[in-house]
Amino acid sequence: MGRAFSSNPLSLSLPDPAFESWLRDSGYLELLDTNSAALSTTSSTTATTTSATITHSLFHNLWTFFSLLTVNPFAKLTTDDFSARTPSWTREFFGFSGSYSFPSSPDTLKLRVQENVKRYARNYATLFILFFACSLYQMPVALLGLISSLAIWDLFKFCSDKWKFDRYPVIRQILIRIAQCATVIILICLNVQMALFYALSVGYTVMILHAAFRKLAPQKQPSRGR
Repeated sequence: MGRAFSSNPLSLSLPDPAFESWLRDSGYLELLDTNSAALSTTSSTTATTTSATITHSLFHNLWTFFSLLTVNPFAKLTTDDFSARTPSWTREFFGFSGSYSFPSSPDTLKLRVQENVKRYARNYATLFILFFACSLYQMPVALLGLISSLAIWDLFKFCSDKWKFDRYPVIRQILIRIAQCATVIILICLNVQMALFYALSVGYTVMILHAAFRKLAPQKQPSRGR
């Protein structure tokens, strides 16, 4: 968004991260999303309803939707987002019926996706864990493989503490390589990677669709003293 505003009203050039941070802190990101949707609705209602207009609107919506393939949803994501407070599932994450709308343009879609992924990172991570648990429940063999691989490393830790493998670094490295090979063989043979693939596919699809259609909700600003 910063590229659309090369300079602010005071004619001071700001880098994109600083400008977007100022928009986020001041609440203008939500206004940009709301205004773009309002302008799109106004233009569509005032335009003459013809076959050409309908075709143009259809292609525009398709172009906007397929621009999801070019958006990097993790561009603004940082490790601090996972240590922040988990947004409320009902009021903030899911919201209400009026909390969703089709993005008016590819720029609005990109803004929504990157900002919502940043805001709801902990919610999406929780959903991924839930999907992975469901995949393991549907694939008991994969669950057995995951438990077996964890048991191998737990056994290695127990033996290392009991026989003091730290005193013999060469033997310790050999045993680590053997444990790694055994873990890879178990995970592949028991289809743990398939359960992980299913969880990643479903989780990413849910995340990208929710982030694209979820309007930017106003965030609670920290109270400032006089």
